[in-house]
Amino acid sequence: MEETDEQTEVQDPRLRRRLVLIPCPLQGHMTPMLQLATLLYSKGFSITIAHTHIIFPNQSNYPHFSFQSIISGGKPPSDVKTFIFYINNNCADPLKECLLSLLSKSDKQDYEPVVCIISDAMMYFAKDVADSLKLPRMVLRTSSAISYDAFTYVLQLNQQGCFPIQESRLEERFPDIPPLKFKDLPTMKTSDGSSLYEFLLKMLLTTKASSGLIWNTFQDLEKLALTSITNDVHIPLFAIGPLHKTVTTISSTTSLLPQDSTCISWLDKQSPNSVIYVSYGSIVGMDQTEFVEIAWGLANCGHPFLWVIRPNSVANCSQWEKLLPDGFHEIVRGKCCIVQWAPQQDVLAHHAVGGFWTHSGWNSTLESICEGVPMLCRPCFGDQAVNARFVSEEWRVGLNLENGLEREEIVRFIRKLMEGKEREEMMVRVKDLKEKAKNCINQGGSSLESLQSLINYILSFNK
Repeated sequence: MEETDEQTEVQDPRLRRRLVLIPCPLQGHMTPMLQLATLLYSKGFSITIAHTHIIFPNQSNYPHFSFQSIISGGKPPSDVKTFIFYINNNCADPLKECLLSLLSKSDKQDYEPVVCIISDAMMYFAKDVADSLKLPRMVLRTSSAISYDAFTYVLQLNQQGCFPIQESRLEERFPDIPPLKFKDLPTMKTSDGSSLYEFLLKMLLTTKASSGLIWNTFQDLEKLALTSITNDVHIPLFAIGPLHKTVTTISSTTSLLPQDSTCISWLDKQSPNSVIYVSYGSIVGMDQTEFVEIAWGLANCGHPFLWVIRPNSVANCSQWEKLLPDGFHEIVRGKCCIVQWAPQQDVLAHHAVGGFWTHSGWNSTLESICEGVPMLCRPCFGDQAVNARFVSEEWRVGLNLENGLEREEIVRFIRKLMEGKEREEMMVRVKDLKEKAKNCINQGGSSLESLQSLINYILSFNK
C-alpha cells in the first residue's frame, strides 16, 4: 500500500465517517487497536478513541484522532482478571454518555456521523450500550484465531462438568484441536474456573452478537481456524493482519511504555543472527528463583543476549540488580544488554537477532514470524500456551520451554534454538511464513482484499 494512495483515500469525502474505537487498557490489546485506528484513518475515516484514564496512549502521537475518557478516578485492581471485570462493570454509563454526545454533534453539517463502534472483544460491556443506541458494533479480536476455538471448547467442557481436569490428564492431547494438550487451555492454570468461565461466556456471546469480527491474523497462517470460526459465528469475518506491517507507512508508536533505543546501537556491534532477544511482554512477571535461573541460563548459553527487564517484573523485588548472582557481570561482559523496554519491532528486524525468547503473546508471535525469527516460548496465562503449542508443533517455527525453568534446561533450549540442524529447519519454515505474511498485505493478498471488504461493509452501515 503506497503512501500516495493512502493520502488520496484520506481526502475522499465518500469515506468521511466517524468510528468510535474502544480498546482494552492493556498494552497487548491497545497496540493492535491503535494500529487498526491508524489504518482506518488512512482510509478516510474519522477516529474517536474511547479510553480509560488508567492506561491510555500518548495522544500527541495521534494528532488526527479525538480522545474521550470513559472512566477516571479510583484505584483499579492489580491482577489482570479482576481488572478486566472492573473495567466492564464501570464503563457502560460513561461510554453511553460519550456516544450520545458524539451523536448529538452528528446533527451538525461539519461533524462526521458516527457509523459504528469497534470494541476489543474483552470490552463486552459495549454490546448493551451499542444496542441501546441502535449503533452497529464490530469486535476486534487481538488474539490468535485458534485461541478462539480453544476458548469455545473451554465453555463446552465446563458445561459438561469436566473441571477441574484430573492432574493425570493434563498432558493428554485435546482431541478437537490437535496439537493442543489439556494443560494448554486457559482454565488449566487453576482448579476454580468459575470466574474465568463467566468472563469467557460474556466475551464469546457478545462477540457472536456483533455486526462483524476483525482479526489481527492472516489466512495463510490460520486458514483452518478462521474457516471454523466463520461457520460458528455466522457474521462477517475480516482477517486483515498483520496490522503492524499494514501501517508501516504511518509514523506513530503504539507503545505505552518508554522505549530504550540504545539497545539498537548495541545490536549494531553484534554478529548476524547471534543474539537471543528475551522479553516477557508488558504484564508477565517472574519470581526471584526464576529470575536467577534465567540469568544463569543466559550467562552460560554462549550467545550474546538482549534482555528486557521491566520495573517490578520480579515479584517482591524492587531492585532486581541485587538478585544477580556473584560473577554474573564478569561472565556476560561485552555480550549482554539489559533494558527496561525495547522497540521490539526494530529489534526483531535487526540482522543481529537470531532468536526470540517470548511469553507467546499474539503480538509478539506475529512480529517474530513477520521478521523470520524463530521463537523460544515460555507461556504464562491466557491464550499464550495455545500460541506456544502452535508455534512449536503446528507451524514448527520455535521451541516450547514448558517444563521446569532450570539453568541447564535454559542453556539446552537456547542452543537448540540458535545452533544446529533443527534451527536450520525452523529457519526455512519461519522464512516461508514471513514471505506469506508479506504477500497477504500486498496487491491481491488476502488481508488487503479483506481490508477493502471491511471498508465497504462499514460504509454500508450509513445507507
